[in-house]
Amino acid sequence: MAEAFDIGARAKARCDLMGAAPYSEAEGMLVRRFLTPAHKAALDTLKFWMEEAGLAARIDAAGNLVGRYEGAAPGAPALLIGSHIDSVRNGGRYDGALGVTLGIDVVEVLNRAGRRLPFAVEVVAFGDEEGSRFPASMTCSRAVAGTVDVQVMEMVDGDGVSLAEAFAAFGLDPTRLEEAARKPGEVLAFLEAHIEQGPVLEAEDLALGVVTAIAAQKRLMVRIEGVAGHAGTTPMALRKDPGPAAAEAMLALERICRGGCDGLVGTVGRMTALPGAFNVIPGAVEFSMDIRAEVEATRDAAAEAITAEIEAIAARRGLSASVTLMQALAASPCDPGLTALLEAAVAETGQPPRRLPSGAGHDAMVIADLCPTAMLFIRCEGGISHNPREAVTEADCALAARAMLAFVERLAASNSLQRSA
Repeated sequence: MAEAFDIGARAKARCDLMGAAPYSEAEGMLVRRFLTPAHKAALDTLKFWMEEAGLAARIDAAGNLVGRYEGAAPGAPALLIGSHIDSVRNGGRYDGALGVTLGIDVVEVLNRAGRRLPFAVEVVAFGDEEGSRFPASMTCSRAVAGTVDVQVMEMVDGDGVSLAEAFAAFGLDPTRLEEAARKPGEVLAFLEAHIEQGPVLEAEDLALGVVTAIAAQKRLMVRIEGVAGHAGTTPMALRKDPGPAAAEAMLALERICRGGCDGLVGTVGRMTALPGAFNVIPGAVEFSMDIRAEVEATRDAAAEAITAEIEAIAARRGLSASVTLMQALAASPCDPGLTALLEAAVAETGQPPRRLPSGAGHDAMVIADLCPTAMLFIRCEGGISHNPREAVTEADCALAARAMLAFVERLAASNSLQRSA
């Protein structure tokens, strides 16, 4: 138990180390986007830690870092443990990265003990979960699951660089993206540890939670077009200004989601007025909408309702509007059998196994297309995430490490029984 505690603390310390240069693109904040020098620095250091822990590490065709700890029989199917290492702008140090460093430390415990399991263990550091550089998220885990569309290579970032160009500049071949796909027989299951990003565990004075399902979500881009004009010479009554229309649309999104059920939430996280000058009435306004709910039908009904309102607002003001779907992720229930094993593992730590859904999206919801998944939540201070104030404790990380080790051992015992049956 002392070893697990030390390792839990080390996993946190490693995330702290990666919270600054050269692992961030900006001074004074954490910004680590996919296929940037900061991403490369994180890969190099994580690869060193993986190899030090006894993993054979490689970069796959999608830019993911994969470390393999072989099982008792070479070539055995693998339990994947991992999360993402990219961040939002001015994000927190533990969102995603903690799940990777804890996975490395779990393997190191096994390696130090000379313990080989009926399956291999692979620790995966996904490169692009947040979608903070390119419009769609989870490209890397989609590639592993075999569900990625090669047309994603046409996406461009804010600087006009396509994903294909970014791949090539990083030393990856954009034509080989699909080679990252894993065959179902190669993978046994997936375990993701992640900070909760919400306040429930802290409110109930619990360190750990067991995720039951991940909410369905949609990402949409809205463009409202009017007529650009001089800010000082165009009377208010004669303007075709998309700005107030966009504001009205955002209030409609808030109203619809506040009145919804099934954990319905809606967010506008990005807005741009074009051409973007102080003294010019914008000719167009673009903004994002992120709509989520525990039930897909609730999410879809909200998306349809807000789209209808946006079209009506634009028509009433003599403007045009378009709403483009950027990404749709189905609700993803965690595997009942693995969830039960994880609950028992959490109970071994002395913590009551608290079940709860995830409103945030995670790589686990994509990997569910490949194999059964389980997900462990770790308490974060104030429920704060996507924020530099994100915080966890060494003690909670120690409990998470212990629970993950117990889960691996329980899965090994279960797997052994299945093989001998």
